Amino acid sequence: FFFQTDVEISLVGGSCKSPVERFWNGSSAVYILQKATHHEESNSMEESRTDDAAYASEVLPKESPGALALSVGRAKQLISLYTMVQNPNMTYLGISDLVVLPPLWARCDGSDAQHTCWIGAEPLKAGNKVTGLNIYTVSCDGPTADKTRFANLEELKMEHKIRHHSSVVTTKGFARYELIAAAAVEDTMAESGSSISVDITWNGVEEILETPPLVSAASLNIALESGDPRSPVFHLYRELQFLLALAEGLKMGVTEWPEPSESESALKLVQEFLTDLKKKLDGDCTFGNKNETEKIKCDTAAVDSCIKSIFGERGDLDFTEQLWCKMKSKCVSSYQELIDCFTLVIKSLERGEIQPWIHQGSSSFLSQLIQQSYHGKMQDVSLSDITPVQMLLEIGLEKMKKDYVSFFIGEPDTCSLLFQDYFISTSVDLQEQVHRVQKLHHMLEIMVSCTGLLQFRHENLFPLTQICMKYYKENPLNEKHVFQLPIRPALVKKFCQNDNPEVWKVEISSGHGQKEVKTTWQVSTNAPVEHGTSNNSGFLCDSTVNGSSEERLYFITMTQCSQVHFT
Repeated sequence: FFFQTDVEISLVGGSCKSPVERFWNGSSAVYILQKATHHEESNSMEESRTDDAAYASEVLPKESPGALALSVGRAKQLISLYTMVQNPNMTYLGISDLVVLPPLWARCDGSDAQHTCWIGAEPLKAGNKVTGLNIYTVSCDGPTADKTRFANLEELKMEHKIRHHSSVVTTKGFARYELIAAAAVEDTMAESGSSISVDITWNGVEEILETPPLVSAASLNIALESGDPRSPVFHLYRELQFLLALAEGLKMGVTEWPEPSESESALKLVQEFLTDLKKKLDGDCTFGNKNETEKIKCDTAAVDSCIKSIFGERGDLDFTEQLWCKMKSKCVSSYQELIDCFTLVIKSLERGEIQPWIHQGSSSFLSQLIQQSYHGKMQDVSLSDITPVQMLLEIGLEKMKKDYVSFFIGEPDTCSLLFQDYFISTSVDLQEQVHRVQKLHHMLEIMVSCTGLLQFRHENLFPLTQICMKYYKENPLNEKHVFQLPIRPALVKKFCQNDNPEVWKVEISSGHGQKEVKTTWQVSTNAPVEHGTSNNSGFLCDSTVNGSSEERLYFITMTQCSQVHFT
């Protein structure tokens, strides 16, 4: 809504991203004040709003350069009004029943000497009563590579002591390192939206920009989008895309077939495959010896084996899985060719020309036909309508489930209850089964990336797998979700020693409980605010040292807190 025509006010809470989360760690809803942009248009739209959702979509603060800031003077005036309304001693205002309002933050244009970019006010409460306010000011400068403009830690501590009349202060450090950016040869991960970073916190900071000590607490932040061509499991991603195309075709009634990428047709490959099986009528088919398959156990050595095995085909593919490999996206190019392939297979089974081996527990329609053929009697099959597509989808789904299980568990026959109950369950429809396989692939991409980047062993992969499985058992596929894993700082030691942090912050604090006050000094490679403009001298303006653009540029941000007590 709007205040005095020039101020736009939004209430931000719930799942909405707060624009002040970098400076304020509160969890409640907040008022965001900024310069009004479309007052007249908003008034006309207000009349046509039909529900709260539509209203919320209009008033959310703009997280873009389009968000306009208020002048510092105007912001201070609004904070003063907010303070008066919250002060129970202001009886002359005639407010009989005071309501504790959400915290209020105002965007500022940095036009003052301190380059103030935010001013905030947060009520201090005792029960249902407001006893005072925390007043925050956030100033920003840069970007700059000139480290002489960086603060001195001892001076920051002394300034905090003087401001808050405190004799003892504590310091806490925070640093974030982007691991993917540091490891990638090409800067393509950022474009894909993928990110792996580590947040490190420690107590007892001794100097500005110090390297985090090994006694720190570290947390890995992982957000990965599948489909990076450089991924060692990209071949599985492409196979999954064909599976998704079949599932979509089954749902919509129209399947888009890919162009064949090889000279041999799927029909020819299936014919050769069946001919080879006919030569082995005694059933001694070479599908891979399960006894020779390496038994995967949950230890460090097993992880290496799993990582290596997932890069190629499994050694225990049964008949239907091998058939899928012949017919998948690089070969099958039409609906008719699919029918012809399955016709060859079914006739060979009916004539008893082949007696292929299949995995125990296979539930696809083709597996049922194969089991029937063992007894010399098969049901009639009409390869029309969606039947051929569904048959191909089923065998592909079973094959890919076992591919992922062989990585996460090891032996497919020793699945955990979680996999049995959810990820490889056949009690749900095919579309949901495919959706769950997508989740498995995303989890695999995460595991492989962390293993390649950080040489993860079982002690790290196991809890990360549990975190991912728990999330995906309760939520739909979301490749933008950030998975967090506590790790030992030693795992990222080389990144901390050899690379510059994306964010480095020191927090100086004194007092306890509601009387605690903090001063925060931070440098970051990304602009800490969305509403900076180059028109304001010194506020978010480019600068380098001696004209050099090779040194890392940092934005410098200072957040200070002061308290106003009403009682």
